[in-house]
Amino acid sequence: MDAIIKSYIEKLQDYNLIMPAWYDDRKIVMLNQLKLPKEEYIELRTAEEIAQAIKDMVIRGSGAIALAGIYGVLIEVFNSKGKLDRLEAIGNLLISTRPTAVNMHKTVSNLITSLKGLKPDEALVEVQKLSVDIMEKQLEVERQIGKNGAKLISDGETIMTICHAGGVAGFGFGGRTLSIFRTAVEQGKDISVISCETRPYFQGARITAWELKKFGIPVKLISDNMAGAIIQKNLVNRIITGSDRIALNGDTANKIGTYLLALAAHDNNIPFHISTSKYNVEPRNRTGKEIEIEFRNGSEVLYIDGKNISVEGVEALYPGFDITPNRYITSIITEAGVFTPPYEKKLFEISRDI
Repeated sequence: MDAIIKSYIEKLQDYNLIMPAWYDDRKIVMLNQLKLPKEEYIELRTAEEIAQAIKDMVIRGSGAIALAGIYGVLIEVFNSKGKLDRLEAIGNLLISTRPTAVNMHKTVSNLITSLKGLKPDEALVEVQKLSVDIMEKQLEVERQIGKNGAKLISDGETIMTICHAGGVAGFGFGGRTLSIFRTAVEQGKDISVISCETRPYFQGARITAWELKKFGIPVKLISDNMAGAIIQKNLVNRIITGSDRIALNGDTANKIGTYLLALAAHDNNIPFHISTSKYNVEPRNRTGKEIEIEFRNGSEVLYIDGKNISVEGVEALYPGFDITPNRYITSIITEAGVFTPPYEKKLFEISRDI
C-alpha cells in the first residue's frame, strides 16, 4: 500500500539532507526540535498527533510544518484505508495549528482538493504520488533559493540571521535561508554567520547553530538584544532572514525580532534581505496589516526548562511573529530570482505558479 512513498524516502538518503520528519512503515518519525541540539525523535501514527506536534512546536518552520501537513494528510488516508470522509476536518485541524504559516495552508488545501472525489483505492495511490511530487518540488525550491541568494554574498562576508530557516525548518536541504549559506560555502566562499539566539524558544541557539555546525559553517551566537550594537559596529555585511508569510506588497511576517533587525539595518545602511518562496506569498494579503499574527501562551516567555525566570503573578505577552514593512527590505530572495522594490507585480506572478 505504501510502496511509492517508501521508495521515495529511501531515495532521499542520497541527497545529503537534514530532514525534520520522514515516513516509516505507517508512521511518521519526527525530530523533536524542542530538544535540539540533543537529537531525539518521536513516532506519530495519526493526523491528530501530527497536528499536536505542530501546535507544541515539536516541529516548526514554514517548510517543515508544510511537510508535517503533507504527512498528516497521508497518514489520515492510510489509516482510513482511502476513505476521505474526515479529510476536510483533518485539513482544517492541521491548518489551525499555525494560522500565520501560509505555506502549510496552501500545501494542505491543494493536496486535499486534488484527492476529492477519488475512490479509496485511487486515493491510496494518489496521495503518495502527490506527496512525493510536492516534496521533490519543495526541495528544488530550496536548492534554487540557495543559488540565487549565494550570488549576493561575497567571499569573506559575515551574515546575521534570526530564528531558524534551515533544513529542519524546511524539507532538508537548507530551508529558505541556510540553503543560501550552504550553497555559498559549496561555491568555495569563506563566510561566517552571527545567529541571534531567538527568545523564547532559542531557535537560533539550539537549531541554527547546530545546523550550521553540521554544514561546517563558522557561527557565533548573540543574545537578541545585542544585535543592534553588532550592526552599529559594522560587524556584519548583511542580514538574511526567512519568512512565514509575505503580503503582496512585500511586507513580511517572520519570527518576532525580525522587525527590530530591519530597523537597525536601515539606520546603519546594512542590506536586509528576506529569503522566501512562492509558497509563502499570500496574495490575499495586500499589506502586512492584513496578516494574522499568532499570539502564543505567555507562559512560554516566563518559563525556561520548566523554571519560572520571573516573579510569581507576572504576566507575559508573546506575539509569535512581527511584520517588517517592505520599505526596510533591500531585496526578497526567491526561487524565481532576487526581487527588488517594488515587489507587488513580481510577488503576484510567483504566487500564481503553484
